[in-house]
Amino acid sequence: MGSDLGSLPPSFTRRCPAPLTPAGRRGLEKLFEQPGRALLALDFDGVLAPIVPDPERARAHPDAVPALARLAPHLATVAVVTGRPAATAVEYGGLAGVPDLHRMVVLGAYGAERWDAATGAVEAPPPHPGVEAVREELPRALAAVPGTDGVHVEDKGGAVAVHTRRAAEPAVAFARLREPMAALAARHGLTVEPGRMVLELRPPGMDKGRALTDLARETGATSVVYAGDDLGDLAAFAAVDALRSEGVGGLLVCSGSDEVRELADRADLVVDGPDGVVALLEALAAALGPAGAAEV
Repeated sequence: MGSDLGSLPPSFTRRCPAPLTPAGRRGLEKLFEQPGRALLALDFDGVLAPIVPDPERARAHPDAVPALARLAPHLATVAVVTGRPAATAVEYGGLAGVPDLHRMVVLGAYGAERWDAATGAVEAPPPHPGVEAVREELPRALAAVPGTDGVHVEDKGGAVAVHTRRAAEPAVAFARLREPMAALAARHGLTVEPGRMVLELRPPGMDKGRALTDLARETGATSVVYAGDDLGDLAAFAAVDALRSEGVGGLLVCSGSDEVRELADRADLVVDGPDGVVALLEALAAALGPAGAAEV
């Protein structure tokens, strides 16, 4: 295939915008050339699930899992790469027990945890002692910062997330908390992962880029599509760029948000939130067709 738009299957371009960059078009073409060696990886919140004020009420877009189930049989691997615990993403996404997702992988806690649909088991590291210390100190640390009424703490088990979306001025609360949360994390050997009105205090040593690279090498992927929406996804974008330099096709998708412009500026394709992600998944499934061969 060449790099012009005409080389993409018409059933894809009728349903979804084509990538704006040459590298993104080449990555998508490589997926259509060898779909059985393609890796599709997606963040959960903001990509498969709409962002909501209460993170415990987040659920996958109603059409996301059916679209993934139509697409997955054509690809080598479909994965969710998320900061949430793997088991939580599986539960909130409704990902367990879906017949056509029997080879799905969920990499939780930025890749420190892994759930495989084939076994239903979660592999996770032992708890980091700094997380328990932070959990105990966090109420006092938050009370010492003005303007943080309404801030919500999410206990992720292996990490603690501080959400400011419910505060009277979310962006102001977020800015005021960055320095004290960084200091608290550093005292206990943790790192701070900033996101969309959230600061997550978590163990160091793993990020979405490393998790994605390891999975791409494990599966022998010749093309990788990654869709994200937040600052934590920048590491995955960088990993796809590195894989491209090795000859692997790559497509970087931003699930659009005005809150995180850095990701949109790096993306090959920007779609309209989870609705746009579902449209992309459906376009890929339609182009690959029932027999698994791309329409040309």
